[in-house]
Amino acid sequence: MSKKLIVIGGGASGFFCAVNAARMNPHLDVTILEKQSKVLQKVKVSGGGRCNVTHACFKTAELIKKYPRGKSLLKKSLLQFSPQHTIDWFAERGVIMQTEKDGRMFPTSNSSQTIIDCLLNEASHYKVKLVLQTDITAIEKLNQQFVLTDKKNQTYQCDYLMIATGGFPKQTQYDWLQSLTHLIHPPAPSLFTFNMPQHPICKLMGVSVEEVSVKIEGSKLAASGPVLITHWGLSGPAILQLSAWGARDLQQCDYHFTLLINWVNQSENDLREQWHGIRQSQSGNNMGSKNPFSLPQRLWDFLLASCAISLLTKWSELPAKEQNKLIHILTTHSLEVVGKTTFKEEFVTCGGIALDDIDGHTLQSKKVANLYFGGEILDVDGITGGFNFQHAWSSGYLAAKSIAEKSLDTI
Repeated sequence: MSKKLIVIGGGASGFFCAVNAARMNPHLDVTILEKQSKVLQKVKVSGGGRCNVTHACFKTAELIKKYPRGKSLLKKSLLQFSPQHTIDWFAERGVIMQTEKDGRMFPTSNSSQTIIDCLLNEASHYKVKLVLQTDITAIEKLNQQFVLTDKKNQTYQCDYLMIATGGFPKQTQYDWLQSLTHLIHPPAPSLFTFNMPQHPICKLMGVSVEEVSVKIEGSKLAASGPVLITHWGLSGPAILQLSAWGARDLQQCDYHFTLLINWVNQSENDLREQWHGIRQSQSGNNMGSKNPFSLPQRLWDFLLASCAISLLTKWSELPAKEQNKLIHILTTHSLEVVGKTTFKEEFVTCGGIALDDIDGHTLQSKKVANLYFGGEILDVDGITGGFNFQHAWSSGYLAAKSIAEKSLDTI
């Protein structure tokens, strides 16, 4: 008699668990229950519709540094199913990855539909059933089986259960899991942009700087990388990284804080030491001409105006007071942040199922036999760049492997 696996959630982790479990044990009856009318929607929109599948970081010790939360579990799961395993898995099915200069990896088609089609083909080949628009509201375990009840009061039974619904923004959205007795850490947004409504810098929307250092004043929170100025504030990889590392702290201060930006990526003292040489090399030029820091011209003009320096001022004629202001703003530009905006392409929350009761080698619950969790429902989250998808693939695969092995033993 075949055993049944139900996966709640048709996202990356849930789908990966379902197709791999069905492949590894052809006798396993596998069903995906998805709340929405479509599956793999986050895969579809990721990376601007290209799908940032994983990241070219192949040393586990370095890879786990990209996750603000979940390192204890990731040390085990990423070692067993790494970015290289992900690349190889898709390559075996005809989907080849390409690496961008920042390490992000995309299918060579540059289309997320390639990833979706690959997974749907696997589901079809291994007879994985998809049941859409099914919202599970309660779970019980009776006589070694799980009994699930949906919003329409329809029930489903299975021997193995994988929960991969993604994260929820509100604590109350986890209530349907209370019967499983797992500790749930309160959710908080991660990967969001910083709002500075009405700030003059927003007039520079569209301007980006390739390498910037950012930090939260009064804390140890810091990041570096590209920054993008938007019509509402600041975005870009450096800001998103900072939001991930500071998810809990920034939530506690209601997203009101002071951001310090170092536009030139060197200390104020180092810049002061170089300043005399810079002035000499630029002495006959107007301050508003091409700047020696390779900053976008619109940003340079804005910084000069912020220091009350005319674009026509000669470098050799720059007064000491304005010079000090400019050096300070280049290295420690202070901006008040008064809110956040969700980074919709990669909406991520920290929080979720606590990891102490999850086996990192199998993703099985230590409290409830044959219950598994994967992806963002766990208290694991990474910075932007393909790291959250890698956790999804890893957790989904390891759960599938464990379920397939256990269900084979019972045949």
